Amino acid sequence: MLGSIFENISLLDLLVVVIDILLVAYVIYKLINVIRGTRAVQLLKGITVILVVWFLSRQFGFITLEWIMQQAVVYGLLAIIIIFQPELRRALEQIGRGRFFSKGSTAEEEDVKKNIEHIVKAANYMGKRRIGALISIEKETGMNDYVETGITMNAHLTSELLINVFIPNTPLHDGAVIIKNNEIMAAGCYLPLSENPFISKELGTRHRAALGVSEVTDSVTLVVSEETGGISVTKNGELHRNLDEDALRTLLENDLLNVDQTKSTSRWQWGGKKNG
Repeated sequence: MLGSIFENISLLDLLVVVIDILLVAYVIYKLINVIRGTRAVQLLKGITVILVVWFLSRQFGFITLEWIMQQAVVYGLLAIIIIFQPELRRALEQIGRGRFFSKGSTAEEEDVKKNIEHIVKAANYMGKRRIGALISIEKETGMNDYVETGITMNAHLTSELLINVFIPNTPLHDGAVIIKNNEIMAAGCYLPLSENPFISKELGTRHRAALGVSEVTDSVTLVVSEETGGISVTKNGELHRNLDEDALRTLLENDLLNVDQTKSTSRWQWGGKKNG
């Protein structure tokens, strides 16, 4: 039977089908990358549960439950557009910039390395002088909601500018700086505080805000303690404390340059210092 089916399909038709499947798979892969590390992942899990319940209710004849799930699916399409609005907007922005089907260039990597050096230099300067700072670096998850709570800057990232922003008693020092696409987007931004009840009592508002934003986005957030001068970094809901210059640089490079973790042994030197 399969032989008769393939006899009716030309080589060109088969090639078109294969290309079609590969293109769809690639688009799905890129979409997963867009929503990876965002709250959209949890929403997708909820949608999956609804679809499973709907299927099971049809199989076992639960009429009322089937009707409720059917209505949830029908009207849920509009809800999905509203709920996933930030992710959809980000995907459209990437398509408009031509980044959706690209991996990035060597020039972009060099820019990221330069910016990492600016951040490390500024953090060490402020740490030695116990100047409190909170710097959040956007990755895949959009942070426009938090940018809008601060003062827009859209300034080129330099260590000198970062230091000046956090000088005590200046208008922008109280709040977070958000960095996106090699630019300081805004300063004096408000970040969500972590609701984790197990956070150490010795941690202040900056650390709680850094943990909070790492729980709802995939951003990398750097904290300089005003009391001790210690440098910490949060990501994926985890806090890595008391980082020296080399450990901070390694951490940022691993996350922002997507370095293969198996090739970096120094990463584990600071991994044991994390404190949730």
